[in-house]
Order: sequence, then C-alpha cells, then structure tokens
Amino acid sequence: MATPVAVGPLTVGDGSLVIVAGPCMLESSERVLRVARGLAEASQATGLPVIFKGSFDKANRTSGTSPRGPGLDAGLAMLAAVRAETGLPVTTDIHAPDQATPAAEVVDLIQIPAFLCRQTDLLLAAGRTGRPVNLKKGPFLAPTAVAPAVAKLRDAGASGVMVTERGTTFGHGDLVVDFRGLAWMRELGVPVVFDATHSVQRPAVQAGTSGGERMLAPGLARAAVAMGVDAVFCEVHDAPDTALSDAATQLPLTWAEPLMAQLGALHRAWPADPRFG
Repeated sequence: MATPVAVGPLTVGDGSLVIVAGPCMLESSERVLRVARGLAEASQATGLPVIFKGSFDKANRTSGTSPRGPGLDAGLAMLAAVRAETGLPVTTDIHAPDQATPAAEVVDLIQIPAFLCRQTDLLLAAGRTGRPVNLKKGPFLAPTAVAPAVAKLRDAGASGVMVTERGTTFGHGDLVVDFRGLAWMRELGVPVVFDATHSVQRPAVQAGTSGGERMLAPGLARAAVAMGVDAVFCEVHDAPDTALSDAATQLPLTWAEPLMAQLGALHRAWPADPRFG
C-alpha cells in the first residue's frame, strides 16, 4: 500500500483523486492567475482537489533560444500569489540543488524533473527541505527502477514521496505508456501520479521544439484513473496554441472542468482496489 503524502491541506494517496494542473511555464502574472482561478472554479464544481503547478525555469528546452520562464524569484512570487488568492496548494520543479531551499519556502510540493530523476545532489537537497517531493520518472527508466531515487529522497528527510509516470521512450521521437507500470510503482509504497500531457508529447520532432497529440491526453487520463492512480497531472493553459512551451500538448482551460468531472465520476464508479496496486 502507498504511504499517503500531505501536500498543504490535501492528501495524496488516501483513496481520493487529486489533480495537479497549471501552465507548463509561468508566463505573465495575469495569465498565471487567470488559469489558477479557472482551476479553482473547476475544483469547486467537481469536488476534486487541485494542486497548482507552474515552472519558473524550463531548463531542458530543445533549443537554446526558446523562452525559459520568469526565473526563480519572479516565479516563486507568482506561485505565492496563486496560493494567497485561490487557496490552492502550489508546486514547481527545481533543476539545481541551490534552488531547493528558496522553493521550499514558498511551495507545498517540490517536483523533480524527469530527466534529472537520478541526480543525487538534487534529490538530497530536495529531501533535506522536509517538503514532500514529486519525483517524475525519466522516460529512460523502467517503473521499478525509480526505487533507489525514492530511497534517496526518503533518507534525506522528505516528508513524503510520490512518483509520476510520463511515458517511456519509444523508438525515436515518441513516447508510449505501459499502464502496468502504474501498479508496479505503487508497490514501492508511494502514491502514483499519471502525467497525461507529457505522455502524449513527441520530443524534439519539430524544428527546435517538441510536438504532441493533446487530443489523446483525456483518454489516457481516464485509463490511468481506471488503473487506480492517486493523482492526474495535466498542463493547462488558457490559450495553449500560443503557449511559450508545450503548445502542442497543453490542454485548454475550458477542458478542465468537464475532464475533471469525467475523472471524478470514473474514480467514484471504479475506486482503486488495493489488491491491484
């Protein structure tokens, strides 16, 4: 069984279904608050709790000329404003050990990017903050191969650990989701999150950018809920086609409430069976 993780006022892994959502990259303060308000309204309408996610730095952009975000200080200020106005707990990803402490002073949950999921110094710094940590499984790792990284975080003092599936590298320029892995990762004793939008990404298939198939994300999210995941992660934007990152895969904000309603209904009709992950 998974050990539940407290994220601000919410609990992930206690049998409820949690949504982690927000724009891929923090853009303007106005846009960030607009998306956060929409997600808060969707949460109230559907009864599903939401953790707001946004990145202050997209350090793994395909092209060196692509926008990266507002930076640490400005990005954390945006997230603090989201929590103050909407009451939603907030999360962001860190890319270097020295970002862990300032991030932990603002966010309720620290996220480790998929491509950095085995970086020992980064994991130890995140764990030492005492905050809960969401570890995104690298697309190069088998589901059970995240166990040593989970141990690093726990040994360092993280107050809780959850693991996110975001697809596995398939050939060149594509990802595939093996839904068996969701159950296998639960056997590590951690809540499992399914990243519906990164799982439909097609990394670096366009000229200097990644592509993807956003229309497939809702179906994969429904399948993951049927498999018994603890949370679903979706990147959401009010005008995704003009987003400064992940424009092909972010979901329109107008999709948030109907998709959350579907996922909530499915979760209530088909609650996770502890015998199967």
